[in-house]
Amino acid sequence: MNPPLPLNSPEPSCNLPKIAFLGNHPPRLCGIATFTHDLCQAVTLAAPQTECYVGAVNDHEKAYDYPPQVRFQLLEKDLDSYRRAADFLNFNQADVLCVQHEFGIYGGPGGSHLLALLREVRMPVVTTLHTVLSDPTPVQRQVMEELAAYSDRLVVMAEKGAEILRETYGLQDAKIAVIPHGIPDVPFAESGPAKAQFGVEGRQVLFTFGLIGPGKGIEQVIEALPEIIRDHPEAVYLVLGATHPNLLATEGERYRLKLKRLAEDRGVSAHVIFHNRFVSAPDLKEFIAATDIYVTPYLNEEQVTSGTLAYVFGAGKAVVSTPYWHARELLDQGRGELVPFRDPGAIAKAVCGLLDDPARMQKIRRQAHAIGREMIWSAVADRYLKTFREVRAQRKENPRAAFANWTLNQRPEGLPPHLLDHIVRMSDGTGIFQHAIFNVPNFHEGYCTDDNARAFILCNLLDEIGASPPSNSLNKLATGYLGFLAAALDYDRGRFRNFMSHGRCWLEKVGSEDSHGRALWAVGSGAGRSRDAGHTQLSAQLFERAIPIVETFSSPRAWAFALLGLHEYRRRFTESADLDKLRTLLGKRLIKSWHTYATKEWPWFEESGTYENARFCQALLLVGQSGPDQEALRIGLESLQWLVTLQTGPSGCFRPIGSNGFYPKGGPRADFDQQPVEAQAMVSACIEAHHATGKAYWLKEAKRAFEWFLGRNDLGLPLYEFTSGGCSDGLHAGRVSQNQGAESTLAFHLALAEMRTAEQPVSETRPLSPLDQLSP
Repeated sequence: MNPPLPLNSPEPSCNLPKIAFLGNHPPRLCGIATFTHDLCQAVTLAAPQTECYVGAVNDHEKAYDYPPQVRFQLLEKDLDSYRRAADFLNFNQADVLCVQHEFGIYGGPGGSHLLALLREVRMPVVTTLHTVLSDPTPVQRQVMEELAAYSDRLVVMAEKGAEILRETYGLQDAKIAVIPHGIPDVPFAESGPAKAQFGVEGRQVLFTFGLIGPGKGIEQVIEALPEIIRDHPEAVYLVLGATHPNLLATEGERYRLKLKRLAEDRGVSAHVIFHNRFVSAPDLKEFIAATDIYVTPYLNEEQVTSGTLAYVFGAGKAVVSTPYWHARELLDQGRGELVPFRDPGAIAKAVCGLLDDPARMQKIRRQAHAIGREMIWSAVADRYLKTFREVRAQRKENPRAAFANWTLNQRPEGLPPHLLDHIVRMSDGTGIFQHAIFNVPNFHEGYCTDDNARAFILCNLLDEIGASPPSNSLNKLATGYLGFLAAALDYDRGRFRNFMSHGRCWLEKVGSEDSHGRALWAVGSGAGRSRDAGHTQLSAQLFERAIPIVETFSSPRAWAFALLGLHEYRRRFTESADLDKLRTLLGKRLIKSWHTYATKEWPWFEESGTYENARFCQALLLVGQSGPDQEALRIGLESLQWLVTLQTGPSGCFRPIGSNGFYPKGGPRADFDQQPVEAQAMVSACIEAHHATGKAYWLKEAKRAFEWFLGRNDLGLPLYEFTSGGCSDGLHAGRVSQNQGAESTLAFHLALAEMRTAEQPVSETRPLSPLDQLSP
């Protein structure tokens, strides 16, 4: 019989047989990855009988070479991978899940993809917040509130974080645990012996480390160096760290080169050392050991956690820092020097004050080292284990069922993957061919602006949601389609041409109003969504040159397409009184068209139903939400509800108006040839109706329209080819078209991309003023 445990001793680790950690992980280079690794390792050492393992978040499809403790992976922007991760955790019966949360490492608006995982795991969840926002956007607030609801405990690393959770998010103390950032356990030591290996013996070493980027404020220290060197000519500033990978991908080494030029301009090049790499933990200890003063000149006050500050402070080094939240709390009561933001003079004064008073600096160092013993990883691991046991005990009293949400009505079958082989096959250096013979591009028919516009919109959506192919291939496709649109615009007329031969000759001087409107929609998408700066600038230029002529158009569809383009453009370029006036004008024209033709039996905008009919409804819903304009919302919903009813077949499947005669008012309706663009337009409009009303009914209707592509149609035959990503051109009375042109294939993938966006746990668009009397 085992002897009883003494009072206040920790519970046996066997109470927690399995602990899972979720976050970035080395060899991925970032602070979260290092923290996840260090926390998992510390808990493993503190509870050797507990099995600890990690789920790693990947920022690209090519997986990292992870160590064995990484048992599963998920892809940042792939929503389905979060659900698969939840399945893994449930089947492997993890006792606790510890999530590392930072805005930017999870996919979806505000990182909302993470919520899909948290909704389905059945074990208690402890979430460590590496950032706590005091002034979140509406989407960030919604994500944080749901994150708090699904987490049994939220861990913050400073009292300021707990204060924000209480005051901004209304959380109770029982939901919050304050556990400091863990640090290595290093003895107090003087810096002299460690300096020789870096060639700085006999010099006063100022040190900054971490991933390099503009927010670090390193230029402020370089600006302070001339004054520091005047009093302490042996001072040297050592900057350790690789450029942040995201910054490196978009700007290269521009920021680092700017810093080097600044050092040259200020005449301090001989006093600045850049060490451009992400160092291992043992190497980092050596750099810290050689440090006399650590400088964190960060520019943003709202940093509630700094692992670099914690590491160096706990190692017993003097710190000069700007007063961001974590620094203000850690360096309070004379434990370091706080200086104003963007004030090189104050940095110089603080650094010189410490170097001029070695006794005071020594006192600060010893005080910091003593406090740091509470932050070493072994102590932090014990506090996490205590929290894990508490939430585990509480969850046993209120367990979550393992398979409660696995029925098809709660967890429907996932969407097919984006397979773009056929789109690539249909594209060349000019753009995308408009027609195909079977699945072979039809060179004789050439290209058109309509399809290149659709293709460019698709590329922007796929890049945003992180769908395949790899981003470099997607960018190449997008560049080609945008190049075609740029060539299509006649700058003198301000009009897009539409049709081009295979020999790259334009076949008309001016395209249709509808094709012009669709081109505006596409370049508006590029201006509002593209992450490529060149694409954004060119798209904005094309949009601004081509939008004025729309005021003279007479086509209602062109008005609707232009309104969709205006909405996309205004995602990024929000200030324009002229565009506001044009949006109001086009919205009023659509409303007037409705009043001209609509009756009780025919609540529609024209005397016939033709193609992409739901775009009228979608455009008015956007107008109604941007105003808000209650009449536009009402007409958009009422007309869409009529169209839903009209386009529902006897079996309950989606039955679009056929192009073989369309549907004239008072005349016979064509049931075939059913076109993919009509299904796609219905998907788009129903998703927008859901945004406007918050009603789940509209998502069901979007799903019904989308399933038309997959075989839920009058013939029970799929139009989508799952092996190549091609889509048939239409549904005839007794067969599926065997041709796979650009319009139909793009319609499928655009609908699929929008369905993926609609699946996201949080939407960028917030519901406004539900019209309950019009929306089921």
